[in-house]
Amino acid sequence: MKEILQILFWLSLGILFYCYIGYGLMLWLFNNINVLLQKDKQKNSTETPPVTIIIAAYNEADILEKKIRNTLAIDYPVEMVKLVVVTDGSVDKSETIVKQFPEIKLLHQTERQGKYAAIKRAMQTVTTPFVVFSDANSMLNPECLKKIMPHYQNENIGGVAGEKRILQNQVESVVGEAEGLYWQYESFLKKMDASFYSIVGAAGELFSIRTHLFSPIDDQVILDDFVISMQVCLRGYRFAYEPDAFATETASASLVEEAKRKIRIAAGAYQSVNMLKAVFNIFKYPLLAFQYLSRRLFRWALCPLSLILVFATNFLLVIFFNDGLYSSLLIMQSIFYAFAFLGWGYVSAGKKAGIFTIPFYFVFMNFCLVKGFLRFVNGRQSVLWEKSVRRV
Repeated sequence: MKEILQILFWLSLGILFYCYIGYGLMLWLFNNINVLLQKDKQKNSTETPPVTIIIAAYNEADILEKKIRNTLAIDYPVEMVKLVVVTDGSVDKSETIVKQFPEIKLLHQTERQGKYAAIKRAMQTVTTPFVVFSDANSMLNPECLKKIMPHYQNENIGGVAGEKRILQNQVESVVGEAEGLYWQYESFLKKMDASFYSIVGAAGELFSIRTHLFSPIDDQVILDDFVISMQVCLRGYRFAYEPDAFATETASASLVEEAKRKIRIAAGAYQSVNMLKAVFNIFKYPLLAFQYLSRRLFRWALCPLSLILVFATNFLLVIFFNDGLYSSLLIMQSIFYAFAFLGWGYVSAGKKAGIFTIPFYFVFMNFCLVKGFLRFVNGRQSVLWEKSVRRV
């Protein structure tokens, strides 16, 4: 009995360490040793090929004009950029705002079918070789296109992901403190992934693909950015990462709003597993399969369960076998969860969590994964999701 509990404990702890620390550390070491691996050539090109920017905006009237002006201000030849805005289903006169800009192609219908359906409709109008997707609530840096496009000189690059940044200012929400730290961690992993082979899923705030690689599927896709970018990889192309092309957005307005967003993303992640089952062919996609399993699937499927097993087996080992080592480990776990609970208390009260931020957000993320899984298996996550409220 003791041996079984010990195996479960160390196996679960090993999974958690590998998914959140070990994988990134391993790639960092590998990338630094093999500095010539997957180097893109001629990255400093000044070529400016034609590109279409697609913005799907549902009831974004409060920010849409700012987004449009931000996009039109991108430092790129005007004649080389086409802008398509889809406002399907919007009832806040978003389409009226778009009509103020005659240079923009507006797509609007009264029926709302979801973001992926809107993107599919917009893609039918694209005639440029490259397309950029950006969320309506994200602001882009002026140099983003000039940083993205040189990657395409490498014929093996099928898409380029920009970086997501959470706006840092004096009135930053307490949720933003945790969310900002999380995205710094995610950005580091994306850099490691891209240097090793390919990133495993782009964020919808800013990413680009070769137009001909878009493969339309069922409209019921929840996590459109992840599925679109992974489909590019399944076509045999790599997805590059460009941190100097970035999208900035404000943090969620509250912990409730952040939970709503993460639970939806988690439900979409579980849905995508079946849609992208081809990636499990390790003979056809050896590197991509390794990254997908390590970076995504293990974290989604194994980490929440491992958290429970680590604590439960540790508790049983102490109760029934009174082992000194496991007693110390249980105390450490208890302190960690106490910190997470205190962090939750601070954030819920609208106060910054300080040293409690990381324990809190770690537990919070895994809690949202569980909630997202339950929502997915119960079929309660619609593509017509309610957007999370963000700080202005």
